[in-house]
Amino acid sequence: MENIVEVKNLSKSYFTKKALDGLSLEIPQGQVLGLLGPNGSGKTTFIKILTGILRQSSGDILINGHRPGVATKSIISYLPDKNYLYKWMKVSDSIQLLKDFYKDFDEVKAYELLDFMKLDKNAKVTSLSKGMSEKLNLTLVLSRKAKLYVLDEPIAGVDPVAREKILDAIINNYNKNSSMIITTHLVRDIERIFDQVSFISEGKIILSGNAEELREKRGKSIDELYREVFGE
Repeated sequence: MENIVEVKNLSKSYFTKKALDGLSLEIPQGQVLGLLGPNGSGKTTFIKILTGILRQSSGDILINGHRPGVATKSIISYLPDKNYLYKWMKVSDSIQLLKDFYKDFDEVKAYELLDFMKLDKNAKVTSLSKGMSEKLNLTLVLSRKAKLYVLDEPIAGVDPVAREKILDAIINNYNKNSSMIITTHLVRDIERIFDQVSFISEGKIILSGNAEELREKRGKSIDELYREVFGE
């Protein structure tokens, strides 16, 4: 199985602090990876390097055979952990923005997802609740025909009903020929969609493997393993 992402000995330092410390991992095509760790473990730093926002201090990272740059930005659909839409926008404006910006954006799919999420295309972005904003941002991300989907904390800060809607959208609209990375510390709510998991602590991968095999081998859910590894 071809790897969409290959990472070898990736490090990132801020003065004397190491945010990533020799991190290595692989993500095969068609797999959903859960990158799991508490706040400050290095998850977001890794995602920002992967998406070309930051540059590593050392090590190598390849996405579909390319180092992060113009070529990889066109094949990665990224859901950041903060809202990036303009305050003047309506929901329909955000769809038009993505349509203008990305050749692989599927406008028909976007409006189908809006209906599924029960979002009004005429609503102002500033009028949306936290949960509704998460649903809109996920709609925009999943409406692209990308090679790699990157979701940074997609269910953080939203209520359980919104979480289920968001997870259903991911499961029902995920492109099986692509790969996906989801960072989270809310493992119990989302672990059912993981094919692979990697536990990250202090910028290092400390446990990694096939999700189902880890459950069978350890006799625990991924959430229970998470609590054991991180003492939560």
